Amino acid sequence: MTLPMPEAEGIDPRPLHARIAADLRDEIMSGDLAAGAKLPSTARLKTRFDASNATIQKAVQLLKDEGLAIGRAGAAVTVRDNRQRTVRPARSLDSATTAGAPFPWLLEVTEGRSAARSSLLAVGEVQVTGDVAQALGLPQGDSAVCRRQLISIDGEPAELVTSYYPLDIASGTALAEEQRIKGGTPSLLTALGVPPRRSVDRVSARVATQEQYTALRLPGELPVLRTLRTVYGPDDRPVEVTVMIKAGHLYELEYEFSAE
Repeated sequence: MTLPMPEAEGIDPRPLHARIAADLRDEIMSGDLAAGAKLPSTARLKTRFDASNATIQKAVQLLKDEGLAIGRAGAAVTVRDNRQRTVRPARSLDSATTAGAPFPWLLEVTEGRSAARSSLLAVGEVQVTGDVAQALGLPQGDSAVCRRQLISIDGEPAELVTSYYPLDIASGTALAEEQRIKGGTPSLLTALGVPPRRSVDRVSARVATQEQYTALRLPGELPVLRTLRTVYGPDDRPVEVTVMIKAGHLYELEYEFSAE
């Protein structure tokens, strides 16, 4: 049993099928509709939402387009298994155990059941502005080495990752070369004398930019999760700043805190 919500002020201006999809999406992502479970029948959804058959079908089609539900016309529609992935940022500083091995955080995201691949899109010097420059402790417009990657899971684009490094750390190193870094950047930063000590995340939900929308092949007007991660080395100096863009309906972030 759920508690009644207070009467809302104003109205939701979205089309009815989008509102229905939003309610069902929340139930899927929160586990109220478990993986493998059948969606309520069209008849039940029509009664629940006081909607027509066509409106219910449009709502369900949105969930199919997003990959949250599967099924064909005339058959039961079920919640797709293992669709939403949990990311534990605390593992971001872990290095691969052996050269060439998948990074532990990436294995965790795929839960060992999916094939994950990182594609290096571009490497070069760029001018940094806004919160990236601020996080790096650089004046607006100063240069940094930038590495941009696209993470794909089972061949599907899942995350855009753009990392920035101070020039005095990265210039002339593998960070500035168009090649993958064996063992990951935590291992390389350690070898360069600036081992990562701690990481601070700032997470926000945003409307996808045009580039993000196309790169991640987003199915509709869904938000993305933007994580601005600052990695600090010795003397609490910023040694890496990374912007990560994930499809908001496919991921959740898990943080653990102690009472100490």
